Amino acid sequence: MLDLAIGNNQPSYRFSGHETFACRYAWLPKAYRAISANPGIFFDEDAAMVELGIGKNMVRSLRFWVDAMGIARPAADRTHTITDIGHFIFGNNGADPFLEDIRTLWLLHWNLSSSATPGLFAWHYLLGAWPYSEFSHSEALAAFMRQSQRMGYSHSSVTLGQHLDVFLHTYHSSRSARVGVEDSLDGPLVELRLLQQSGERRGESGRWEPVYAFRREFKPDVSDTLFSYALLDYWDRTAPTEKTMLVRNVISAPGAPGQVFKLPEEDVRSRLEALSKQGVHGLTYRPSAIQGLLTRDRDIKPDIAAIYTKGAISHG
Repeated sequence: MLDLAIGNNQPSYRFSGHETFACRYAWLPKAYRAISANPGIFFDEDAAMVELGIGKNMVRSLRFWVDAMGIARPAADRTHTITDIGHFIFGNNGADPFLEDIRTLWLLHWNLSSSATPGLFAWHYLLGAWPYSEFSHSEALAAFMRQSQRMGYSHSSVTLGQHLDVFLHTYHSSRSARVGVEDSLDGPLVELRLLQQSGERRGESGRWEPVYAFRREFKPDVSDTLFSYALLDYWDRTAPTEKTMLVRNVISAPGAPGQVFKLPEEDVRSRLEALSKQGVHGLTYRPSAIQGLLTRDRDIKPDIAAIYTKGAISHG
């Protein structure tokens, strides 16, 4: 199978740290409250187990997700500092403290898929570099093994398989799987319906296995203001000194909004045209059938509050 290789100039990636647990619904609000009361809570695992009511491995997993989703950052003095996004979502009078607004879920997905540092390998590769429309577990795992070796790692198939499983459980419901009750609890990002089972096929072992595909279609629940936030955030991190950006990068570059949200090209172009016409996002879109170009007013910065300025879009 052909792979789209990840270049040597890519940053390092995380393949573990989640302790094989996908993030649960109640975890992030719990973590926010715990860190607010005691910034060093996650550096005392026994105290965290008591405070959060979860086991040691889950404490470690939650610490991982708090960082990967951009809710809090570890500091040199063995404490966590809550980020602006963490305060904005979960703080007093927070925008969505119980994760009831689907825009918040897309925002967390954006942080996890594009701005987590170091990046999560499964997210970077499957969302940004996987060259096919579908994948099975065995196909993705074989590609993970090849890419890991190319980057100079020596990960076992067990480590890579667990990392892949966490990605799948983050976005695809496990309610029908033969797992324990605790492991069958879906996380918040399942509600995005980003990853769907498209069928089954026989793997090299001869066993039937699910085939997955990303839902690449128009997504009205990714609002224009959320898309604008993601675009400016991506621009700040990848080309902070550049005034222009090719539309093709916005559509298909790893970590860019088009790829992370899995939007069709025509949807991305129509959003850029709308943002340009609105005149408040600092973006000017010049369409072209071949490339297309964006120009940015560098005085305009990503504004998380703007995501929630209009009527809430809630999931039911």
